[in-house]
Amino acid sequence: MDSLLKHMVDMTGHRDHAMLDVSVIAAVQELAAAAQTRVLSVFTFGGLPYVRPRASIEAGGRARIHEPLDGATPDLPLTALPELAGCLAARETSAEAVAADGTRTLWLPIWFGEKADTCLEIVRGAPFPEQTIHMVAGIVGVYRNFQNLLDYSERDSLTGLLNRKTFEDQLARMLQCPHEQEPPLPGQPERRQHHAQEKQWLAVVDVDHFKLVNDTFGHLYGDEVLILIANQLQAAFRAQDRVFRFGGEEFVVLLRSTTLENARRIIDRFRANVEAHDFPQVGRVTVSVGFVSISPYDSPVVTLGHADQALYYAKTHGRNQVCHYDELIERGLLQTVASNDTAEFF
Repeated sequence: MDSLLKHMVDMTGHRDHAMLDVSVIAAVQELAAAAQTRVLSVFTFGGLPYVRPRASIEAGGRARIHEPLDGATPDLPLTALPELAGCLAARETSAEAVAADGTRTLWLPIWFGEKADTCLEIVRGAPFPEQTIHMVAGIVGVYRNFQNLLDYSERDSLTGLLNRKTFEDQLARMLQCPHEQEPPLPGQPERRQHHAQEKQWLAVVDVDHFKLVNDTFGHLYGDEVLILIANQLQAAFRAQDRVFRFGGEEFVVLLRSTTLENARRIIDRFRANVEAHDFPQVGRVTVSVGFVSISPYDSPVVTLGHADQALYYAKTHGRNQVCHYDELIERGLLQTVASNDTAEFF
C-alpha cells in the first residue's frame, strides 16, 4: 500500500505529459511485476490506424521517453495487434493476448468519451492476479484524470490546438535534439539519403483580412473560420508535427525533421487547402505563412522573429503565399534584423 501511495503522489506531482507517462509506467511495472510496460499513442495516418511507443520500461531498467524522432521506435499498424484493434473497435476497457510461450500482454485504452488515443500495454510472463488488475485499474483511472487536466491546461479552448503557453517548451525540446533521425512514414521505406539536409522548421500562419471577416460577418463566424482552419492544420500536418494557436488569428507549426522542399510542400498544401475551402457564409478565406529552419544556435526569440519577418513579407507582397526566411535573405528581399534574444517570450 505504501508503494502504491508513493506512486500516486509521484504521478500527481507532474505538470508535463511526458513525465506523467514515465510515472505511470514505473508504477505499473513495479506493482504488476511486469517484463515490460509501455504507453502507446494511437493515431491515424492516411486513413489507417497505427500505434507508436511514447514511453517504455523493462524489468530492471529505467523508464524512457520515446520522442517522435526516435528511429528505434517505428510506427506499428494497429492490425498487427488484433486483440487491441478489436478492443478499440468495440470500445472496451481492456484486451489480453497470450503468446505461444505463455507470455501475456494486457492493453488498457485510456478513454476520453468516445476516443482513445493513448493505451497502456503491460507484458508479463504469467497470468495477471486479480488484485494486480484491480490496483492497475486504479492507477489508470488517476492517470486518465491527470491526462485530462494536463490536456485542458495545454489546449486552446476554441480550436482544441495546443496553446501558446506550451509552445516554448516544445520548441526548447526541438532545439535540444535538432539532428535526431525520425522513423520513416508509416508503410513507407526509408527514403533519407542525405540526412544532413534535413532540419526542423517553424512556420507562422496568419489568416488574411481576418478583421474584415469579423467586421462583416460577426465574431461567431470569425470563430468558426478559426476552428475550420485549425481542422485544416491538423489534417495537413503529420502526426509528429506540433500545431499551436498562438493568439487571435495566428497559428504556429513546429515541423519535425524533413527537407526544405518537403517542408515547403507540406505547408503550401495546407495553404492551398484553405484557399479551396468554402467557409460557411464567409466563402473564400486565405492564409499567409512565413517559415524558417530551427537552429540550435539561435534563441527561441530569434527563431520566431525570423519566421515573423517572412510572414510580414508574405502579408505585404500579395498575401495567400508561403515565404521562406533564408530564401528571402539570399535574394536580398529581406534584411537581417538584430534581435534582443534576451527578450521575454511571454
